[in-house]
Amino acid sequence: MTSETKPGPDDPKASVGFSTHDHDTCVAQALSAVEARCAEEGLRLTPVRRKVLELLLQEHKALGAYAILDLLREAGFGSQPPVAYRALDFLAEHGFVHKIERLNAFVACTHPGEVHSPAFMICRLCDAVAEAQSAPARGALGAAARAAGFQIERTVLEAEGVCPACVDKAAP
Repeated sequence: MTSETKPGPDDPKASVGFSTHDHDTCVAQALSAVEARCAEEGLRLTPVRRKVLELLLQEHKALGAYAILDLLREAGFGSQPPVAYRALDFLAEHGFVHKIERLNAFVACTHPGEVHSPAFMICRLCDAVAEAQSAPARGALGAAARAAGFQIERTVLEAEGVCPACVDKAAP
């Protein structure tokens, strides 16, 4: 979902990933959670870092660094690539955003205060991304790791398909 199609706060069909929600409340709660965690841990959430996170939260889809840089420029922030990359590095390091390898882009974490293994469902038609929880240690990957004597420390699962909004557009 992009900001161009963002429903108003009274619209019950506002979308996060593939489910309905109050978009403005979603953004405000996520920013509040990140600000609280930064305060608790002594992390510096600079204006640029906060703006990058806000942009990703508003979009509810993965954005590449250069798309983020364009949006930062429009908002009056720096226009050099390191500005966006430094902010994204900080946000990713602390689990506030995730990198979607398939798209070489970033998405805001929908569980910023929780330790989790994300699973991403990526619409191949509109690039919408929904984040879900996964439990790799309990599934087939976990069994294979245990058999090999390997301890999983981090996983990211990415699945490509078609979201509910695009299902009618998909070729049979």
